[in-house]
Amino acid sequence: MSSMHHSSPMSNELGAQLRAWRGARGKSQLDLSLDTGISQRQISFIESGRSTPGRHNLLHLADALDVPLRERNTLLLAAGYAPIYAEGSIEDIEMKSVADALKRMLTQHEPFPAVVMDRYWNVVMTNDATFRFFNSFIDMAARETPRNLLHLMFDPAGMRPFVPNWKETAKSLMARVFRESVGRVIDMRTKALMDKLLAYPDVDSAWNISTAADSTPVIPLSFVKDGKLLRFFSLVTTVGTAQTIITQELRIECMFPLDDVTEGEYARLMQQSGAR
Repeated sequence: MSSMHHSSPMSNELGAQLRAWRGARGKSQLDLSLDTGISQRQISFIESGRSTPGRHNLLHLADALDVPLRERNTLLLAAGYAPIYAEGSIEDIEMKSVADALKRMLTQHEPFPAVVMDRYWNVVMTNDATFRFFNSFIDMAARETPRNLLHLMFDPAGMRPFVPNWKETAKSLMARVFRESVGRVIDMRTKALMDKLLAYPDVDSAWNISTAADSTPVIPLSFVKDGKLLRFFSLVTTVGTAQTIITQELRIECMFPLDDVTEGEYARLMQQSGAR
């Protein structure tokens, strides 16, 4: 009995995590049992900390609950297993094929801005147009790296003064943080990022509430330069069937002009920035 008791703090951590994921997905123990073929009784034992699942069953449960890879590692550790998903970095040699594909996407999107971001909206790759476009508003070199797209938009010393409907834009960006969070769950670092954004002047903490109504795959974004309105929309893409944490967490955002006026104005702006 004592050995059983000994393992329970570990298992309770696992049980709590599993319950939280089940709650996030709106599934009952019975639903999960039907999805996985693992008995409801066993699921109940795992969640109450009375038993620890085998590694295979744990991964089966994680799969059924659509748990992101980074958080699967957390579940494995809580159950006393070694994590199996590599975090990796875009610079790794194994990542070369993904990195090359992303570079190609960014290059093909010229002359319009396109960026690759990590889970925390840090920009990991951009095309030339991105730097040139934003640099025609502010001094991009002065901003600390990794450059963060949300900070860029929220910072009064960043792009914020050039966004005509800034409050609406900021609200929709907040909604996007929820919508685009991996596995649609906010982790500690994302929460810390949100807190920093909420600390900027004139940011309302009520924007922190996600609303499903905001979910549109096409995201409008406007800027004002020299009294001219530039209207864009963005498309966000993720890497399908990712095998590593970093690839699962990457997002590619491509900006397109929304109308002919913007396209003409944008071309003029880019010519100027190239001439300098």
